[in-house]
Amino acid sequence: MPALPARLPGAGVSAPPPVAYRGDGTGRPAHLPLPPARAPMVRGLRLRKTWRYVGIWSPAVSVCAASVAVGPLRQEFWGVWHRAEGRMTEHTRLLAGRVDVSPGRVRVRDAARRAELDLVLEEDPRTAVEVVTPVGRAWTWTRKQVVRGHGSIRLDGRRLAVDGVALIDDNAGYHPRLTRWWWSGGTGRLTDGRLAAWSLIVGLNDTLPHIENTLWLDGVPQALGPVRFEPDLSAVHLAEGGTLRFSAEAERASTTDLFVVRSAYRQPFGTYTGTLPGGLQLTGGVGVMEDHTALW
Repeated sequence: MPALPARLPGAGVSAPPPVAYRGDGTGRPAHLPLPPARAPMVRGLRLRKTWRYVGIWSPAVSVCAASVAVGPLRQEFWGVWHRAEGRMTEHTRLLAGRVDVSPGRVRVRDAARRAELDLVLEEDPRTAVEVVTPVGRAWTWTRKQVVRGHGSIRLDGRRLAVDGVALIDDNAGYHPRLTRWWWSGGTGRLTDGRLAAWSLIVGLNDTLPHIENTLWLDGVPQALGPVRFEPDLSAVHLAEGGTLRFSAEAERASTTDLFVVRSAYRQPFGTYTGTLPGGLQLTGGVGVMEDHTALW
């Protein structure tokens, strides 16, 4: 795996330093302006970054949609992988207004791609995991939920039903100027019949002992330790034992260069096989991998 970029030190300020945290949201650091509170746009020399990403995965159709803000700059994207037709439809743009990922919904109206998405997210705080990671005297925050996502999609006038496992990924904070991460998100049945879902990452919120890696079994979250990715995104290895092997089927990729803000990522959609900690055997797994580098 390529070496991760070093974290940059935060600028000194008079506010109390951040406190590392992982939990269900109760007992979170009260002195930090964490969501839903709004933090200042700039802290030290760093811009505030916020985003909500939603992935909905099922054997037939998988969906992603996101709204991103880096300081005053905005970006949004969406994608649909229709496995039966072998068709990926997606759009990334540097303006807001076509993608709505407000609580409880995913709505997209994109005339340029002849696409409409109307999806419901059954958000459930009982599945939520929050993590706060100090970065110098700044911080990053994330909250992950695994819930049901369902509704319909229209592509080129054709309707597709969607019903799958949704991962809702909320983020805010003052990330290092240069950040690179590898991420795996997916879901599948275990051989014992339980439904598994996971979110595994290197490069963000991965400072022990309060790291964000999580496995949900029938919606109940449990913490996982560090992971290691194969550079070609073909597998992710878990510290507690187990390896998830990934077979890419389609890919979203984008490069953005706005001089002060640059981003390059690839996010393949595909299938998973393998094992999770405790010897849990995965069957029929679906989801995504991601390799993302940002200068922001």
